[in-house]
Amino acid sequence: MRKRWLTLAALAVATVLLASLFAAMRGSSASAAHKAAFSACLVTDIGGLNDKSFNHLAFVGLQTAEKNGIKGRVIQSKSPADYIPNLQACVRSGAGITIGVGFLMTDAMDAVASSFPSNKFAIVDVDVTGMKHKPKNVEGLLFKEQEAGYLVGYMAGLVLKQQPGPDIASAIGANTVPAIVRYFGGYRAGVKKADPKATVILSYANDPTFSDQAKCKEVALNQISQKTQIIFAVAGGCGLGALDQAKAQGLWGIGVDSDQLYLGPEMLTSALKDVAKAVYLTSQEFKKSPANFKTGFNKVFNVKNGGIGYGKVSAKLKNRAAIIKKVNAIKKLIAAGKIVPPAK
Repeated sequence: MRKRWLTLAALAVATVLLASLFAAMRGSSASAAHKAAFSACLVTDIGGLNDKSFNHLAFVGLQTAEKNGIKGRVIQSKSPADYIPNLQACVRSGAGITIGVGFLMTDAMDAVASSFPSNKFAIVDVDVTGMKHKPKNVEGLLFKEQEAGYLVGYMAGLVLKQQPGPDIASAIGANTVPAIVRYFGGYRAGVKKADPKATVILSYANDPTFSDQAKCKEVALNQISQKTQIIFAVAGGCGLGALDQAKAQGLWGIGVDSDQLYLGPEMLTSALKDVAKAVYLTSQEFKKSPANFKTGFNKVFNVKNGGIGYGKVSAKLKNRAAIIKKVNAIKKLIAAGKIVPPAK
């Protein structure tokens, strides 16, 4: 009897030890899962990662953050109906900070951020102080696109003056979102500054997807019929259709957001908007001190702090060095506040 009792006692002890071991293993697994959880989650707008400019740049910024210790995830939106569930998916998956890309996501970000007040968010191209419910847990990442527009417009004006043909430059926007309006305002002013006699044509493709190349191509053909010599495409993936048409006609093209000189020597230059830098810096700031990460305000990127500029210049450009020198002089004046490009 005593022997049987000792056996039962030993089994009980073994059971307790096994239970403790399993609990420890579960705790260890949960801890490991928590540590493996991503810190930053990026939600694209419907332009997608293949737009070769805006969304792609945001993804590049996230990739850079990942190389520097951030756990990241990207979710692509296929339609506006995806914005809210995609933002919610980021939060529910454990993202420390959720970053939305683009003005089109304004209402969705407002709704989701308001529903998760203890979580942190950031959004590109949205003034958070103007959001409907004014959530205090969102940081706006804004750019002075008018400064980049002015720089490439000034270069375009110099090119018009030195080459034969009518002094006509144009720009194509996907639709009238604030960032494109700012690009247009700066571009027109820059062209006129360099060439007061120039005509500037500004047109919209009315493409809500930012990816319909056929629509931008159609607008480009219309501008070419009006004898434009330079086309500035401010339309994400849609703009690639316009740039292809400019190339086919032997005209200059100007890219947007990222450096698009890789599209060919007919690319005069590009208006740079460093969305990658904004996403990277925001992710790093959150990683450094999540509890002290500031929200409820807009961080603004411009020529002075290196968030805005212009890209490489085509080697085909006549008097290239002299033109670059003149544009750089204008760039310094903008950085110093002595030239203030108009926002529309």
